[in-house]
Formats: sequence, structure tokens, C-alpha cells
Amino acid sequence: MAGRTPSLFFRRRRVVTGVAAGLASVLGAGVLVGCTAASGAAEDAGPERRTRAADVLLPTAGMGFDYQIGGGYRPPDGVRAVSRDREDQPAAGLYNVCYVNAFQTQPGALAWWLDAHPDLLLRDEEGELVIDEGWDEVLLDTSTPARRTQLTEIVGEWIDGCAESGFQAVEPDNLDSFERSKGRLTEAHNAAFATALATRAHSEGLAIGQKNTTDLLDRHTGIGFDFAVTEECAQFDECGAYAEAYDGRVFAIEYEGEGDVGFGAACSAWGERISLVLRDLDVLPAGEKGYVYRSC
Repeated sequence: MAGRTPSLFFRRRRVVTGVAAGLASVLGAGVLVGCTAASGAAEDAGPERRTRAADVLLPTAGMGFDYQIGGGYRPPDGVRAVSRDREDQPAAGLYNVCYVNAFQTQPGALAWWLDAHPDLLLRDEEGELVIDEGWDEVLLDTSTPARRTQLTEIVGEWIDGCAESGFQAVEPDNLDSFERSKGRLTEAHNAAFATALATRAHSEGLAIGQKNTTDLLDRHTGIGFDFAVTEECAQFDECGAYAEAYDGRVFAIEYEGEGDVGFGAACSAWGERISLVLRDLDVLPAGEKGYVYRSC
């Protein structure tokens, strides 16, 4: 599941030392760490990836969180971390995660991709575009090293923009696009692209979050992921896997009306270990009809 409103926005840059220092009191001691990209995860990882390192600010396990990718608004009381769209502004004094649609086209962006980079759009055997029907997004083609290199330049500029705007981290969405690719993409293809994005994020001083798919949890260290952003982990009984892999550094979103898992039960089970919130499916800004926000 893409996990953001399909109709609101285009989803679209260096961490300043003073910003990191100011956040230390918000996040707690010991969160500014040296993060070195690990080796051996991607088939096209080279010496630069294996040797490049940057100081990145990691989130604190269980910190108050709000998922605001449908539009930023004043964070509720107790919130210390937010995720916002890359074209939005970070929230002052909080830990800010930058949302980037990295593996699929953003709604409204298809014309740009067709004009500028039609060869980077995934096509089936008949040459037709492969589409995520749930969100009306065309999958990006991560199947070859050459295409991944081109995509890294495009998405990498968006990641650079996140850093320049003052975000502390990035979440590249649709890591699981291989599941919707009609067999044209594999886990290895997307893991290799994610590894390149992790290198880019770390080089800009940004932490990077794994977005969904427990299928790649066993590769998260090699890829270079620092934390997780997961949707409906309680509904699908996956919260424990993420919590174990990331030592509780998990931002988890459940959606109102989705599945049979009650949010109260989810909070009882996981609210003390991970950051767990309930949002409306369209992740609307506060004040709009249909807006829902609850935390544990």
C-alpha cells in the first residue's frame, strides 16, 4: 500500500550542525551517531558506497509521531517527530522525515516522466505501462544498473532538496513495487536501488527509513536503512518484526476503518516500544472533514 492520498500533491537540501544540536534536547541523548554505509547488499554497489560515511540523526524509539504527508499542520501536543511531503516545510524543533515517492510516479507527474524519461517507466510484455491500480501510479523500472543509475540522479536530487530544506531523514515510498510489477521487478532490483538512495541520503546527512515490506527486513542493514516507517503493521501482525530489526525505531501508522485490529489493542501490544498512530486513509491536514489523529 502506498500509504498517502493519491490526489492531493506532487510528492517531491543539507542538515545544519546547529539544527542537529538543537534537536538533541528534543530527541534525547545519544541519537547523533556515525552511520557508515554497509557493504555487500547491492549488485551495483561500488567502492564509493562502501567507504562513504556521514553523521546522521536517528529517531528515538517510541517518540511521539504524526504522519502529515497529506499537508503539514501544527503538530498535536506530545509529537516530537513528523513525516511530511518533500515539497512541504519541516516542523520547527521536531525530528522531520521527508516523504519521497521513489519507486513509482506521483499522481499528476506521469506526463513529465513520459516527456523526460519514458525509458524509466516499467512496461509489460506488450509495451504497456505497469500501473499500481490502487493509487494510479506507474512503476519505475529499477531492473537494470543503468536505469537505477538514472533514477538515482532524479530521486537523489529530491533527497538533496530534503536536506537543504532542513529535514533530518527521508522515507522513500513504494519499496515493495516489485509485488505489483507483474513479475518484471524483483526484490534484488529494488534493494539495489534502495542501497543507492541510502548512500545518497547519508552523503547529505540524512537518515533513511525503510518503508514497508517485511520481505526486505533481512537486508535492511546491508541496504543502509536506519529506521522503519510501516503502515498497518498491527493489522498484518508485522510490528514485532520491525521493532526487532530496528530496535524500536519504528514509525507505525494504522488507518481508521482498515482491517479488524482495534487501535486500542495495537497500543496495548506495541505502544510502549514503537511510535504508533491512527490516521485517516487520506492523511488529511487537521481541520479538514474526515481528519483523524490518535496516538497511544
